[in-house]
Amino acid sequence: MTSALSHRIAAALDRPVRSEVAAYARRLGEEAGALAVLFYGSNLRTGSLEGVLDFYVLLPGPQKETIWPRVSYREWDHGEERLRAKIATLSLAQFAQAASGVSRDTTIWARFVQPSALIWQADEAARAAVLDALSAAAMTAGRLAAAVGPEEGTAEDYWRALFRATYQAEFRVEKPGRENAILEVNAEHFDGLLPLAWEAAGLPFTRDGERLSPKLDKAERARIKAWWRTRARLGKPLNLLRLAKATTTFEGAADYGAWKLHRHTGITIEVTPFRAKHPLLAAPGALFELWRKRRAQR
Repeated sequence: MTSALSHRIAAALDRPVRSEVAAYARRLGEEAGALAVLFYGSNLRTGSLEGVLDFYVLLPGPQKETIWPRVSYREWDHGEERLRAKIATLSLAQFAQAASGVSRDTTIWARFVQPSALIWQADEAARAAVLDALSAAAMTAGRLAAAVGPEEGTAEDYWRALFRATYQAEFRVEKPGRENAILEVNAEHFDGLLPLAWEAAGLPFTRDGERLSPKLDKAERARIKAWWRTRARLGKPLNLLRLAKATTTFEGAADYGAWKLHRHTGITIEVTPFRAKHPLLAAPGALFELWRKRRAQR
């Protein structure tokens, strides 16, 4: 793609990140034999190493797992820093398909119309494929925003309608108004993005200052809404399937749970080899240990 949208996204992908984050991405990419590693989430915006770093590792070849992505948690001591990461892994081909809106998934294009950085790539062909996928994500999100948003409004009105719709479709616990927070903290990223997405998608619109009005005919608006209804109905079941899978395939789940517990309560639960290998079977014992330690705190 050579549209203004792709130029905009290409520049955003090169945003600077901490050297520690770049080193972690390279390690993940090389170990997995990946094509690319994307970094996203609040740590991208703040530049902090606190908490959990969020990565998407994109692999070559076809998608092997039916329920994707595969999620894992890892800790890595880099110099004097202990870096913690949640890693989602899937094929670049599946990532691109989901970003284009062809699959029944809503999470990829809704997540990656928001800021991300490409901080490791195997080669320029991989970079080009990621750029095409993220451009497609912006167009997919932009089309839905036009269909579920007002007949006329600011870009923020359309993005707000989009995120409200996708949150309602997913099995997530988000406070009302979460869509406003996304737009506020990422104002620079979203500034001017919607018209570029509409232009790249061939979606006609008019502009009067900051006011936009997409010109969807009745048939096209109905088509987009029908496309969305199918995905909205499947949003929660798909998320539940992924949560069910994660209970047995989340690598490092016990370490992740122990870290989260300590971060929020100050209580340390030992991750024994048995707990690391069988987090569900070990849960009753861990909960009893937590109960005892909380009583001791009182």
